[in-house]
Amino acid sequence: MPGPEPRVRFDTRKEVDFVIIGSGASGGVLARELSQAGFDVVVLEQGPYRTAADFTHDEMRVFVQGEMMAHPAWSDPQTFRRSSLETAQVQSGGPPPALYARTVGGASVHFSGNYWRMRPVDFKERSLLGEISGTGFSDWPITYEELEPYYSKVEWEVGVSGTVGPFDPPRSRPYPLPPMPIKSSGVLLEKGALKLGLHPQPAPVAILSRPYRGRPACGHCGFCMGFGCEMNAKSSSLVTMIPEAEATRRCEIRPLSTVYRIETNERGRVSEVAYFDARGHVQAQRARAVIVAANGAETPRLLLMSESARFPGGLANGSGLVGKYLMGNGHSAIHADFDEPLNEWKSIQVTRIVHDFYETDPKRGFYGGGGIDARPLANASPLMHALTIGGGGSMPLRWGAEFKRDVLAGFGRHLGLLGSTTSLPVESNNITLDPEVKDDKGRPALRMTYRDHDDDLGMMQFLQDRGAEILEAAGAKKIWREPVEPQAFHAHLLGTCRMGDDPKTSVVDRFHRSHEVPNLFICDGSSLVSSGRGQPTLTIQALAFRAAEHIAKFAQNGEI
Repeated sequence: MPGPEPRVRFDTRKEVDFVIIGSGASGGVLARELSQAGFDVVVLEQGPYRTAADFTHDEMRVFVQGEMMAHPAWSDPQTFRRSSLETAQVQSGGPPPALYARTVGGASVHFSGNYWRMRPVDFKERSLLGEISGTGFSDWPITYEELEPYYSKVEWEVGVSGTVGPFDPPRSRPYPLPPMPIKSSGVLLEKGALKLGLHPQPAPVAILSRPYRGRPACGHCGFCMGFGCEMNAKSSSLVTMIPEAEATRRCEIRPLSTVYRIETNERGRVSEVAYFDARGHVQAQRARAVIVAANGAETPRLLLMSESARFPGGLANGSGLVGKYLMGNGHSAIHADFDEPLNEWKSIQVTRIVHDFYETDPKRGFYGGGGIDARPLANASPLMHALTIGGGGSMPLRWGAEFKRDVLAGFGRHLGLLGSTTSLPVESNNITLDPEVKDDKGRPALRMTYRDHDDDLGMMQFLQDRGAEILEAAGAKKIWREPVEPQAFHAHLLGTCRMGDDPKTSVVDRFHRSHEVPNLFICDGSSLVSSGRGQPTLTIQALAFRAAEHIAKFAQNGEI
């Protein structure tokens, strides 16, 4: 799907002001801001340019075949291992280790839309709690107060529905839209939580509860998680940032363009970006500056592939930290059946959350905090319910009359609680290049090495236990848990090119500029210093708005 005809086309052999690699949550923001500031921008996106007319409710194509996550033209395997003592293997029969969408708009197209802010504590936990042995636990070089105006800007620019909760951090503006209507899971979460003295609140989501800026309100079709929005009510980069960037006639979105190398000149500055086009042919776009916004797994992979005599360990990797300190957020799930029909297949994933356990409590005996939300989990759609029926998805597929009865009885009466928590930065959790496995174009496969820190596993279990108490208080008929164990795949890809003031301990500075290459910027989930409590997209976009403002000033002042 090449998408709509570009409003402008740039010559690959003539320098543009910026090449942005990736069109997702951060790339879309950067493209709009810089093109509106008067710069010529080319966005290289490896996925196709899908529009609302291309989206579908076909569960087989989306969930089973991974249509939106697979490379559109060739095989691009990933490998996974728990530690460096193991040989990484290609995972089969499940999601890839690094789980993201390959499409214009990136993962903001297929995500569930949860939009939590971080809190002041997230940016300075190292100072408050002290060192955590064996980790890279650190303060951010910026504060919540510095980022707050950009949090508000995101919420108003893209359209976020919500209301201020009892534990929310200070804010300069209210939400632009009221919260989404509560659904059955939200009612039951509130019922159980209130009985336990907790403080449930409406979930902030990047989905429109009312028409906003020419886009319609949510139609409550129920196909949010994993699917693109056919109504454009989900506030993805695809429908918020990208159209406004293209309208300037200074931004070209170039889909089906898979970057494999960033080239540097004799001065050690980036000069062009090499990529495979839709036909698999080699192309290169010259640029005065490059911004990598490819996500926390593909960004370090690309930098490591861009090694040279000047940068033997990979581009911008003088610290040796490119790819290290991968964080993925911890998640734990618990399921329940109720006597009453809940019909959770309707509407958005989440309408209520509990944030009573957000901050670290020393009484727990381990680091971490997080939130609990109520949702249908994988069982929201008919096919996925049938494939995961009983035992939280652990039972084998069955057939016959009993299976049919279980499907009919359970589909409308099931809900789940999801605990979302911290992920400590551990140096051995990383993205590297697989020395053996390559994709169809000869690029080294992305290799993920990851095992959750014991504190993160402890916090996952803690939130699951609290979830069980809430479900019991809400009157669940049957409750079952998914095992809390080290995770083998991640949709939140964070921390692999962390920001900081010291070039020895970080990859980019507080403005997302590479410490080593003055015309190279890195701005996506890889920039995060700590993981937050489970929903990073709003923070990633706030950082992108802030970065774009500073990058534009650097360019206007001739500092790039």
